[in-house]
Amino acid sequence: MKTILLSTAAIAMFAAAPAMAQSWPAPEYYGSLGYSHLEADGVDADLGAVTGRFGAKLTPYFGFEGEGSFGVRDDEVTIAGVTADIEHNYDLAAYGVAFLPVSPNFELFGRLGYGTTELEASAAGVTATADGESWNYGVGANYFFDGQNGVRGDWTRRDFEDDGGEADVWSVSYIRRF
Repeated sequence: MKTILLSTAAIAMFAAAPAMAQSWPAPEYYGSLGYSHLEADGVDADLGAVTGRFGAKLTPYFGFEGEGSFGVRDDEVTIAGVTADIEHNYDLAAYGVAFLPVSPNFELFGRLGYGTTELEASAAGVTATADGESWNYGVGANYFFDGQNGVRGDWTRRDFEDDGGEADVWSVSYIRRF
C-alpha cells in the first residue's frame, strides 16, 4: 500500500511540474541607449553622457537592470576664483525596478539602486580624479511604438556617500524589447 501511495504521489508531482513551470512567466529582456544630462548640486557644470542599459522584467511588475555611462560633454567651472575643466568619465549602477503597466504600449516605473561615478577635474596643469558611490532612486516612463521599439524618459537622483553631495540625472533613450 505504501508503494502505491508513493508511486501515485511521485506521478502527481511530475505531472504538476510542467503546470508549475508555466505559471511563472519567462523574463522579458530589454536594452536602451541614449543621452543623460548630469546636474550636481552646488556645482554649475553642464555634463553629458551616453548611457546604455540592459534589464530583465521577471514579472510584469518587477525586474532588474544594469546601467553604464561614459561622458561625452565636459564643462568649465570656476570655484573660488580658479577655473577648472570638469569631465564625466563614467557611471556604473544596478537597480531593482518596479513597473506599472498603463497600457500594452505605455508603462511607468520606479527604480532603486547603487552605483559609482568618476569625475575628473583639471586646473593649472594639475589633474585630480574623484569617484564616489551613491544610492540612486528615480522614476520614468517607457512608450513603445510597436511591440518592441520605443522611447524611454527618466530622472534619477544620486545620493553620494560620505557627504559627497547629490546629483540629478535626466535621460532620454531608445528602448528595445527582446
